[in-house]
Amino acid sequence: MPEEEKLVNYYSCSYWKGKVPRQGWVYLSINHLCFYSFLMGREAKLVIRWVDITQLEKNATLLFPDMIKVSTRSSEHFFSVFLNISETFKLMEQLANIAMRQLLDNEGFEQDRSLPKLKKKSPKKVSALKRDLDARAKSERYRALFRLPKDEKLDGHTDCTLWTPFNKMHILGQMFVSTNYICFTSKEENLCSLIIPLREVTIVEKADSSSVLPSPLSISTKNRMTFLFANLKDRDFLVQRISDFLQQTTSKIYLDKNISGSYISSDDEVFTRSSSLISASPHKSLSSESEGERQFNLNDNGIPTATQALMTMYRRRSPEEFNPKLAKEFLKEQAWKIHFAEYGQGVCMYRTEKTRDLVLKGIPESMRGELWLLFSGAINEMATHPGYYEDLVEKSMGKYNLATEEIERDLHRSLPEHPAFQNEMGIAALRRVLTAYAFRNPNIGYCQAMNIVTSVLLLYAKEEEAFWLLVALCERMLPDYYNTRVVGALVDQGVFEELARDYIPQLYDCMQDLGVISTISLSWFLTLFLSVMPFESAVVVVDCFFCEGIKVIFQLALAVLEANVDKLLNCKDDGEAMTVLGRYLDSVTNKDSTLPPIPHLHSLLSDDVEPYPEVDIFRLIRSSYEKFGSIRADLIEQMRFKQRLKVIQTLEDTTKRNVVRTIVTETSFTIDELEELYALFKAEHLTSCYWGGTSNATERHDPSLPYLEQYRIDFEQFKGMFALLFPWACGTHSDVLAARLFRLLDENGDLLINFREFVSGLSAACHGDLTEKLKLLYKMHVLPDPSPEQEEPDSAFEATQYFFEDITPDCTHVGKKSSQENRNYLKMWSQENKSKAKNTKDLPKLNQGQFIELCKTMYNMFSEDPNEQDLYHATAAVTSLLLEIGEVGKLFSTQPPSDTESSNSCSKAIQGQLFQKKEQHQYPLEQHKAFRDSLVAGEEEAAGTDSALGMQMEDIKLEDSSPRDNGACSSMLISDDDTKDDSSMSSYSVLSAGSHEEEKLHCEDIGEDTVLVRSGHAPALRRSTSIDRDWAITFEQFLASLLTEPALVRYFDKPVSMMARITNAKNIRMRGKPITSASDYEISTMSG
Repeated sequence: MPEEEKLVNYYSCSYWKGKVPRQGWVYLSINHLCFYSFLMGREAKLVIRWVDITQLEKNATLLFPDMIKVSTRSSEHFFSVFLNISETFKLMEQLANIAMRQLLDNEGFEQDRSLPKLKKKSPKKVSALKRDLDARAKSERYRALFRLPKDEKLDGHTDCTLWTPFNKMHILGQMFVSTNYICFTSKEENLCSLIIPLREVTIVEKADSSSVLPSPLSISTKNRMTFLFANLKDRDFLVQRISDFLQQTTSKIYLDKNISGSYISSDDEVFTRSSSLISASPHKSLSSESEGERQFNLNDNGIPTATQALMTMYRRRSPEEFNPKLAKEFLKEQAWKIHFAEYGQGVCMYRTEKTRDLVLKGIPESMRGELWLLFSGAINEMATHPGYYEDLVEKSMGKYNLATEEIERDLHRSLPEHPAFQNEMGIAALRRVLTAYAFRNPNIGYCQAMNIVTSVLLLYAKEEEAFWLLVALCERMLPDYYNTRVVGALVDQGVFEELARDYIPQLYDCMQDLGVISTISLSWFLTLFLSVMPFESAVVVVDCFFCEGIKVIFQLALAVLEANVDKLLNCKDDGEAMTVLGRYLDSVTNKDSTLPPIPHLHSLLSDDVEPYPEVDIFRLIRSSYEKFGSIRADLIEQMRFKQRLKVIQTLEDTTKRNVVRTIVTETSFTIDELEELYALFKAEHLTSCYWGGTSNATERHDPSLPYLEQYRIDFEQFKGMFALLFPWACGTHSDVLAARLFRLLDENGDLLINFREFVSGLSAACHGDLTEKLKLLYKMHVLPDPSPEQEEPDSAFEATQYFFEDITPDCTHVGKKSSQENRNYLKMWSQENKSKAKNTKDLPKLNQGQFIELCKTMYNMFSEDPNEQDLYHATAAVTSLLLEIGEVGKLFSTQPPSDTESSNSCSKAIQGQLFQKKEQHQYPLEQHKAFRDSLVAGEEEAAGTDSALGMQMEDIKLEDSSPRDNGACSSMLISDDDTKDDSSMSSYSVLSAGSHEEEKLHCEDIGEDTVLVRSGHAPALRRSTSIDRDWAITFEQFLASLLTEPALVRYFDKPVSMMARITNAKNIRMRGKPITSASDYEISTMSG
């Protein structure tokens, strides 16, 4: 494990291998579960990554009452004999959850540095990470219990009593204190709960103690409510903590007011705190629709929000319309008003069993928006973020992306039967809310079903309130429901199947055979029954959902199935079952509704069949509570964790299959090889999430992209995979070659490559034919290097590149190619890969500087090959041949005759340069700072190992057996036979010694401007005057020359065993720094 991997905790336990237990220690770190044992001279190790775990469960059998089973795709592992199995299992669950979150949306683990330090007298030493994770778990439960914002952190809790004036009792419970809230919940479930935001608190004081009220604490709020807590153990400390938080809150409010005040002119209405948020009556009545439309328009002074809920605009009542339904509605309103008088109104009200009973009887139309805000907790986020929604609307107006396109497409499908969405005003409000949310949370953006839910929110709440209700729904109450893969809904579908098996066993098998549960649950859960029930009935379900949470939806779904058991058991197929359920849900009515009847989609299903008997929504909800009310929120959370592992791993497997199926036709790899490569590639990406990299991992994972482009790696990661998998990676030149290939594969120039790009390069290098492999090698070197003299470009492809233009008989020169042309080359090559066309005519010519680099690459490539000597001899012959071809090519271009001699001596100098096995690489390839730094480090390393070699090369002499004026290079005359047979010489002496000793050309015969061997401080040859800028060769010439040497043909034709390389890569990763295999590593035993 690397230093960055942090241990959370370790526990003594036994690991079962077969029927033999091994006593040892299980180590739980952020990214891995490890086991180690050393007994009787035998060592045992096990390493499993959390992201590979598909199931984690605590089993109890007669033989082993406490056992934890850890399953992966390929194996199962059993651990037992824990001293504290509950603590161990909870920590395992938490770490597995963090790993699933990483797979889902790339959230890496970041330690909370704000935790207070441990007191010196603390009884046991707990790691900082363990404390962090424990604190996180407590904060999550606290936020879920009281529906608080996502960033709220629990500071502490204590036992106490609360005086409840409505029944004159002291209720026993717990007080929770966090940065912005004081909350209370009774020990007895649903008896009483309380949420007091510190922004509402005016006074916190210690009251006088008495025998009846020991250590009392009094808290007063702005709406003149006073809460009396007693029996507090450490009252002084608690008061101090609350005072500290209160001081922070007050200064925050003051700061917010100053900021918002600077944006609002004195004529405009300044945002008022929660008292105005709770008011049910609109600030202003709209005299006409046109006036209402003006309110929505963006202008310099106005705020682009609705002034009232859309429903109020379409409920025009006259006094003579009064009827029994309205009378019942009036009585409901009165009941709530009495309740508010007795239990308080607003966010600080006492929430009791009676509050829930009133919700189950139906919330009055006029109070719905207010109470939804209250029960969902959206009121808190809205109060603490004044002006946030307006800013978002302004920023998102006029912006277009994939989410806004989908929103536009679905706007007119959102409650089209309701008059509020039959005109532009309702549609515009819906557009603004959905677009603002898409910009707030790009991970979700927009998902189908959000439009239906949001349109209902807009009917009962003002525009800004509807936005915060949507935030509460998507981010807290229905977690992960509306992301691109609807993971949350799939998780709850699995939970629903488990509940159906437990509560309606007689129906479960039948439903599984028909495959109905998976079909119904998605539409029921995603839209909270709004798309399958008549509107006025479904709204009552939404009332209960905001009050009680997801358990209401599960209860109701089970009640619907239970009510149709007999009919469903007689169904022959899923279509018939869906018709039965559709007709039943369509018959669910709300007789208390004062709304005009709205036609519903499912009424189309009835045809000429006898109408279904009406089902009262209130009776159905009451029945669901009576039969399935035992389902608890904490039980649902446990079941969700189990299903989340299964769902996310299934989705990952599906993604892998889709990627492989898409790419398998484009490459020469087998399906098995591609699956293993995908696992390695994804693991490399995830490793950077754990231990960091040169770029942010979250930028490299975009769930909105097609499957095979979601995971991307940067150059540092690519370099590691290149060294492990590519057949050409060897020696110190490997990193430079990796950099060249990375630039070639990175078609869009974002310094990241996706799996398809990675596989295309690997496939050509491993399974391509001779021409394909050589073409890849040629392309890697013909791509121009960025110039070091220029300023660092903003992006990789914005730099002006030097690129060799096609040589024509008219003129020959080096031209500067723009970045756009550079991109065009890459596009051309990628198109060629896709079509498998082998049109080599389109490849640009290789200039002398690039040719030098290509030759260096080939010399370094053979350094570890068994036929190293033969390959060096062959390369020398090919190099010489190509140098002559390049010189001959110059004769066909217009060129002054006087240049011939200097170019001749230039070619000789180049041979001196090329005939080194390795050399300092001073050819800048960087496109990015991190990119550059890594290359420089590699070059320094290479320079160190090759300094001795440079010294040896000082005495090299070139052979020249041809007249100077014939334009041919000396080494061309080395005979092939001599070169191949002279195995006694080293490759270096072969390259520098000629066939005819009597015709030696000594150093003094060479032109003064020619350098044979560069010293460390000499300028780069590529930029020196030694480079002949008119010299060039084509790919056809390179290919034809190489085909003359059987040793090189055999080397490039040699088959590559990909699976062996993949296995080797996994083993190296297991033993080396990052552990990135596709599955867990089997426990290995070896003698000590």
